[in-house]
Amino acid sequence: MLAMDYRGPRRVRAAQKPMPEIKHPQDAIVRVTRACICGSDLHLYNGNVPDTRVGTTFGHEFTGIVEEVGPEVTKVKVGDHVLVPFNVACGECHFCKQGMFGNCHESNTQASAVGGIFGYSHTAGGYNGGQAEYARVPYANVGPTVIPAGMDPDDAVLLTDVVPTGYQAAEMAGIQPGDTVVVFGAGPIGIMAARCAWLFGAGRVIVIDQVDYRLEFARNYAKCEAYNFNEMADPVVFIKKTTDFMGADVCIDAVGAEASGNAMQTITGRKLLLQAGSATAIHWAVNSVKKGGVVSIVGVYGPTDNLVPIGNVLNKGLTIRANQTSVKRLLPRLIEHVQNGIINPKALITHRIPLEEVADGYRIFSDKLDSCIKTVLISPSAKI
Repeated sequence: MLAMDYRGPRRVRAAQKPMPEIKHPQDAIVRVTRACICGSDLHLYNGNVPDTRVGTTFGHEFTGIVEEVGPEVTKVKVGDHVLVPFNVACGECHFCKQGMFGNCHESNTQASAVGGIFGYSHTAGGYNGGQAEYARVPYANVGPTVIPAGMDPDDAVLLTDVVPTGYQAAEMAGIQPGDTVVVFGAGPIGIMAARCAWLFGAGRVIVIDQVDYRLEFARNYAKCEAYNFNEMADPVVFIKKTTDFMGADVCIDAVGAEASGNAMQTITGRKLLLQAGSATAIHWAVNSVKKGGVVSIVGVYGPTDNLVPIGNVLNKGLTIRANQTSVKRLLPRLIEHVQNGIINPKALITHRIPLEEVADGYRIFSDKLDSCIKTVLISPSAKI
């Protein structure tokens, strides 16, 4: 089958690989119909995530038709069109039973650090992802969810990560009616977090980034204010001035390890890899939020250390909330929001690229070419 193949930092290709096989009675094999390139895939692509092995297939956002199931699979059947949450979750462990599917204790041998994630290095279980014609889906009674009749596959594929992660960013922030919410990052997750902040009662939503076309997209899609930090002397001072020097009620880091804007962080986090990515967005969030405020982190960082202003967290009495998204927990509500037209996920998709051209897809998304917001890969076997 054809699949994305990682060859080293900034080198990917489409290559022929063996077909996935049932390895456990609860496995399913799906024929992939949609697979996205995620902003967090760029951390892998750029070589910032430890133990990302040559030959891995990325892709933790995908939908597919069930082609084969193991003997213990009862919740989905051959022929079902399913969306597959990016978490690999057993559904039975201490954490899954609390709805913390992103923290599953059984799906990753390094589970004390993170639960299993499709296509996200051996630090997240070593599972191949869905940027392929076919994918093996473990714990098929837990994650795969049948796409409701009439739902556009382009909407469905964004329910595997982008929509739930943006929503959980706003949920974790504990937004109160009238709050000022600042979102750092105008990628798909940041844009969705800004959109979802209104659902929790935000009174003002501000997005900060440096890419003008994405800021314009955020203004239109999320109906928010959006500003370019390169046009400010200091984004923290800007936030303070625009909030009567109180600070924002809530700040959301939707950037993670790839953040720009601070030379020291860029050199130590992105060039020399002395820390687990650039922590610029965390610094700005901690220093922009008001005393007693909340910082919500959904931007992805590596498992090693980061330089963060923990003294300011203490002295300001901040609450920091962060987690991998528990997609399955949020799906019922978010499917309803999509069906009722409250959220329009597919509007984020700007590029549909054949899987055979996956290298171009990564280059366009990574280098922010052609006004790219979200890229979807279409495999030659998709047939939908």
